Amino acid sequence: MKTFGEKVIEWNENLHYDGKLPEGFTVLNPFLENPETMTVMKKFYNRFYHDNNCRKLILGINPGRHGAAVTGIPFTDTKRLSEFCGIEMHSARSYEISSVFIYRMIAAYGGTKKFYDDFYINSPFPLAIVRNKNGKQINANYYDDAALFREVEPFMIKSIRSHIALGTNTENVFVLGRKNADFIRKINNREHFFEKLTVLEHPRYIQQYKSRYSEEYITRYLSAFAENQ
Repeated sequence: MKTFGEKVIEWNENLHYDGKLPEGFTVLNPFLENPETMTVMKKFYNRFYHDNNCRKLILGINPGRHGAAVTGIPFTDTKRLSEFCGIEMHSARSYEISSVFIYRMIAAYGGTKKFYDDFYINSPFPLAIVRNKNGKQINANYYDDAALFREVEPFMIKSIRSHIALGTNTENVFVLGRKNADFIRKINNREHFFEKLTVLEHPRYIQQYKSRYSEEYITRYLSAFAENQ
């Protein structure tokens, strides 16, 4: 029987988006663009998910280009990957503001082993989306553009179904970001994936606009987790 981690690795190895995109948008797949991303991703899931535990699911929006789009691990930049997970990435260096909050929260929860024993984090659209603007690539969310959402929604539904099939609890899903929750709720009303959605503020919002209250938001996360055990 495959472990939870082995199932995640297999899914990532076969992860690709071949659907349409509106003009100006691009999907970044780190597993195709940097061989070391696949290597560190495997180390991570073999280290923290080498079991068959049923885990609670946390859904972000879609990866940022400096986080999972580099390491292949949701909400984890190379600094946090080294400092908290003990895994070095030599071919890239990245810093993502959301990763800072997530790993402060993980430390408050009890550390990486305890947290990842209990939770699996991913996104309804599990690859980074960028928008080409004035010759530069900037992060985009799947819901930023109505045409973009129409194109990627079938892939999102397929991805959520895959996250559940790994061995996650469907009684309650933790959704990061209120606008993200609006879209996931609409999908869930049709697909009936989860019995309940618990909405938490997105780490990027907290770090950008509410950083002075970050300890309060960490407490909110931990309280929500405790109430939905």
